[in-house]
Amino acid sequence: MAAILGPAACTDNAPFTYNRTDFLLHGKPYQMIGGQMDPQRIPNEYWRDRLSMARAMGLNTIFSYIFWNDIEPSPGAWDFTGNNDIKKYFQIAQEEGLNIILRPGPYICGEREWGGFPAWLSEVPGMAVRTNNKPFLDASKKYLEHLAEEVAPLQVTNGGPILMVQVENEYGSFGKDHIYVGAMRDMLKAQYDVPLYTNDGGGESYLAGGQITGVLAETDGDPKTGFEARDKYVTDPTSLGPQLDGEYYVTWIDTWGSNSTHNTNDGNAEALKQIQDDVAWVLTNKSSISIYMFHGGTNMGFQNAGLWIDNALAAVTTSYDYGAPLDESGRPTEAYHAIRETIIAHLGDNSTVPDIPVKSPLIEVPTFQLKPSVALFDILPKPARQQNPTNMEALGQSYGFIMYRHKVKTALEGSLKPGDVPRDRVLVYVNGERVGVIDRIYMVPATVTLDLKVGDVLELLVENMGRIDYGPTLVEQRKGIVGNVTVGDNVLLDWMTYPLPLEQPPAPQAKYRGPAPSSSSTPIFYSGSFDVETIGDTFLELPGWVKGIVWVNGINLGRYWIIGPQQSLYLPGCFLKTKGNEITVLALEPLAEATSAVGISKRVWGNNPDPDAP
Repeated sequence: MAAILGPAACTDNAPFTYNRTDFLLHGKPYQMIGGQMDPQRIPNEYWRDRLSMARAMGLNTIFSYIFWNDIEPSPGAWDFTGNNDIKKYFQIAQEEGLNIILRPGPYICGEREWGGFPAWLSEVPGMAVRTNNKPFLDASKKYLEHLAEEVAPLQVTNGGPILMVQVENEYGSFGKDHIYVGAMRDMLKAQYDVPLYTNDGGGESYLAGGQITGVLAETDGDPKTGFEARDKYVTDPTSLGPQLDGEYYVTWIDTWGSNSTHNTNDGNAEALKQIQDDVAWVLTNKSSISIYMFHGGTNMGFQNAGLWIDNALAAVTTSYDYGAPLDESGRPTEAYHAIRETIIAHLGDNSTVPDIPVKSPLIEVPTFQLKPSVALFDILPKPARQQNPTNMEALGQSYGFIMYRHKVKTALEGSLKPGDVPRDRVLVYVNGERVGVIDRIYMVPATVTLDLKVGDVLELLVENMGRIDYGPTLVEQRKGIVGNVTVGDNVLLDWMTYPLPLEQPPAPQAKYRGPAPSSSSTPIFYSGSFDVETIGDTFLELPGWVKGIVWVNGINLGRYWIIGPQQSLYLPGCFLKTKGNEITVLALEPLAEATSAVGISKRVWGNNPDPDAP
C-alpha cells in the first residue's frame, strides 16, 4: 500500500498532498495536465483570454514563474500593480477552472534578464547570488515575504488555486550548496502550507545538487529519462512521490543572429507526433506534466536574457513565442491542436475540455511614415565625471544604454578595448561619426582601430543586450564598461558618463536639429502616428531599419534587429486606440531610406546578414 511520505507530503487531511504514486486533491488522485505561462510576459488585459485558451487545450494546472526584478525594481520599492498583480492573475486562473503551481525563484532562469534577479543586487556589498551568502539570503527573504503577503492567502489550504511551490529552480545545474537550498526551503516553509518541490534536469549530478530533504524531487526535459533518473538517484524517502515532468520542452529558445532561425513545430509532422507520443506516455503512466512553454508571451522592453554559448553572448529575442502551442499573440498553433487531441483522448468519457474560444482576427495597419524628431546625443542627461568609466549599476541604472565620452589629450593610435570584455554591444564614435561596432554576440568581436588626435572626442555607446540567465557566468553581470578603456597600450582617463535607461521616449523637438541619417551618424529618434479602423492585435514591421527600440503610446515594445529571426514586434490591441497612436523608434544605425513602418496580420520570420559583422 502506498504511504504518505515525509514532511513535504503534508498531512493526511490536507486538501492537497501526495503518496508514492499520486498527487491527491481533496483525497482523490489528481493528475497535473499543466503548462507554463508567466503573467509578467503577458499584458494583464489579456490574462483571462490566455488562461481560457489554456483550459480549452485541456490543461488543469498553470505553472508560473515570478520575476523578482519587476516586483522590486529598486531596493525596497515594491510594485504589485498591472502586470505584477500576481494575485489577480491567480484569481482569474481559478475562475477559469485552473490550479496553480507557484515558481517564485528567487532565481527562475526562463530566458529572463539575469534569471529574474534585479540588477541592483550586483552593487550590494559582499553579494554572491545563489549561494549561502547572507546579503543574498537577506534580499531573497524580503522578496519572498512580500510575494507571500500577496499570494499565500490563495493557497488551496485557504480555498485558493495554489497547490505547490517550487524551491529555487534547477539548482543542480548550477551548484551543490545544500545549505543554501535548505535556506530557500525553510523560507518557503515559513510562508506556505502546501507541499514544496524541486525541479532539476534528469541526470545524477543535477539531482544530487538540487534535491533537498523534506521536499519532493521532480525532473524536467525528456520524461522517460527524467523519471528513471529520479527513482534511480534520489534515495531520500522524504523526496520521493509521484512523477512530474516540470518542464516538457515543445521547442526551444530564439536568439538574435543571422544564422539563428525561428524555432517552431508548425509544419513538422514528425515533431508533432513525438510531442503527442510523449504527452500520451506521461498521462498513461499516471504521471503529471507541464508543457514549457504553453504560452511564452513577450520580453517587453529590455527584459530578455542572454545565454553564454561558445564564449559568446546569445541574446534572446524580444519575442518569447518559443514555438509554443499558443503563439505570442495568443492564437493556437498546430502544436496546440495536437496536444489538445491527445489530452481529450486520454480523458475519454471524463473529458470536460471546453470549446476553443473564437479569436478576433489580427489587424493590418497600412504603411505610415516616421520622421527624425531628436538626436540621442542632443538630449544627454547630466553626466558623472570620472577618472575611469564605471558600470551602469554603480550609477543606479539597470537597463538600456550608457554613453562614455572622452576628450583626447595626447595623440595615440591602436586597437580599442572597452573594458575587460564588451558588455555587450559597443557603438564607437569619433567626433560624432560612427567608426565601428564591437559586438559580444560573436566569439571574436570586431577590432576597431583608432588614430586619435589631440582634441578628438571619443564616444562609446554601450547597449545592455540582456544579462546572462544560465550558467556560471550569471554570477557577475555588471553592464556598461567594467575595467579600463585602452587604445593600444594607453589607458584613457577622464570620462564623462551619461546613463540612458530610456524608460520613456523623449518628446519630439519642434524642429529636428540633429545629424542627417547616414551609415555613420549618431542614433536618432523618429516619431510618427497612425490610426486603426478596428482595434486589434498586429505585428509591427520596420522594413530596412537596422537596429533599435520601439515605443507605441509610451509602451516599450522591445528591440528590433534586421539580422532576425524576429522581423516584427508584437503590438497588442490593448495598447492601441482608434485615432492618434503615437510611435517613437530609436534608430541606433539610421539610414536615409528607412522611414516607414507597417502593421501586418501574419507574422513572417527571417534572417538577414549583419551589416556590422566582424
